[in-house]
Amino acid sequence: MLKSLRAGLAGLAALACLGAAPAPPGVALDVLLAEAPAPRLADYRLFKDISGRQPNGLTPYGLNTPLFTDYAEKFRFLYLPPGTKAAYRAEGVLDLPVGATLVKTFAYPADMRRPDEKVRYVETRLLIHKREGWVAQTYVWNADQTEAVLKRAGARLDVSFVDARGQTVQVDYAVPNQNQCKECHQLDKAVTPIGPKARNLNGDFAYADGTENQLAHWTRLGLLTGAPKPAVAPRTARWDDPHEPLEARARAYLDANCAHCHNPRAVASNSGLFLNIEETRHAALGVGKGPVAAGRGSGGLRVGVEPGDPDSSILAYRMASTEPGVMMPELGRSLTHTEGLALIRAYIAGMKTP
Repeated sequence: MLKSLRAGLAGLAALACLGAAPAPPGVALDVLLAEAPAPRLADYRLFKDISGRQPNGLTPYGLNTPLFTDYAEKFRFLYLPPGTKAAYRAEGVLDLPVGATLVKTFAYPADMRRPDEKVRYVETRLLIHKREGWVAQTYVWNADQTEAVLKRAGARLDVSFVDARGQTVQVDYAVPNQNQCKECHQLDKAVTPIGPKARNLNGDFAYADGTENQLAHWTRLGLLTGAPKPAVAPRTARWDDPHEPLEARARAYLDANCAHCHNPRAVASNSGLFLNIEETRHAALGVGKGPVAAGRGSGGLRVGVEPGDPDSSILAYRMASTEPGVMMPELGRSLTHTEGLALIRAYIAGMKTP
């Protein structure tokens, strides 16, 4: 009797298994690590669905202060190969293992006042840690939002949206080519991530099961090793939080938007203008410092930062411009970031002469 009961239960279990939906296959690590990039984003199996809305075992994350890209929304995810962890670093990006992949999708809601409705995906960028180093790949979404294909040469896309004030905004959106990706992500002449520094991850994130500090969350899930408690870890300020100190917010903004080039180890090292958050020297931050070779980019102004006078500061002048050869950053935007510019102008206006 017991034997037949067991057989019956086994049969029911088998039927249940037959009737259940099969589990989706995992991320294609072999495709991520292959020498040649996949022609389609879907080939990596980073998402469960063809529209890239359902991550396949990825960890979502956000940055306290992100890079501005023509008001695009950004959805960020981390993939770690099974059995691996990220290692904490107090400075610079986390130590990520081979196979780790940073996924960032750029998107625009039709109306910024309703950010969850009618969201158009524009491109998804991957930074893949291959055995020989980090490699950047860009995939552009089609109009039907059913496929993203590799675009090594970049692309120009017409994008429009309604902003928070109800005004229609047109964007000449630039998908970067492979060389531009390398330029912005270059540190010590090697491609490297920019955003996932411990200090820029040290903040709360609204996960599906509740809000939690990201460093604590990653540690609890076994994704991160060696991290101290968030309260004693370094932390980048949120640029748009008026409750945080003005200087901390401005330095965070300059670090996120300028320091990937303007630091002693990157492509603008010969400028002598270093805007990374670790920099403390006034002249290196542009205070009272004349440009090395700004040309017409100086706007006829004398110094990078004139304490108390944003109108006389090259930094603010170039941030306000949308003219090629003048505007800074020179890649990644076609619009002036009105709110970011206002922050930097207020920061300069409040400066005292050292």
